[in-house]
Amino acid sequence: MKQLTIISENRVGILADICKILGHAGVNMESISAHGEGDKGIIRVVTSDPVTAEKILKRRGYKLNVEDVIVVKIPNIPGELGKITAVIAREGINIESIYLMNKDKKHAFLGIRPSGDIDILKDILKGYIQE
Repeated sequence: MKQLTIISENRVGILADICKILGHAGVNMESISAHGEGDKGIIRVVTSDPVTAEKILKRRGYKLNVEDVIVVKIPNIPGELGKITAVIAREGINIESIYLMNKDKKHAFLGIRPSGDIDILKDILKGYIQE
């Protein structure tokens, strides 16, 4: 999957603007994460159509990066996130971003973006990856 990372000014309404732009373009968000760091806003979005999302947001003046993200499925019970992040840490991989994409009573689906080579992470987590 692809993750769009939008770096913008940290101001009231920026998230609403991005959500409206994508909605009007018919692009559904599968996951979103947003936080402010001083005067910058960092918004990460996984969408149903990353190509259209990238085009429309760039056309509207937003600066963004498009990166690969893997989706993993883990049991939805206490301690499982600790187990999978410990496996990643033991391999010396730094997690750039991680967020909940979906969950039900039995499973949680996480989006994970490493700061390094994503193929190494894919190999380590091959039993958890959702295609």
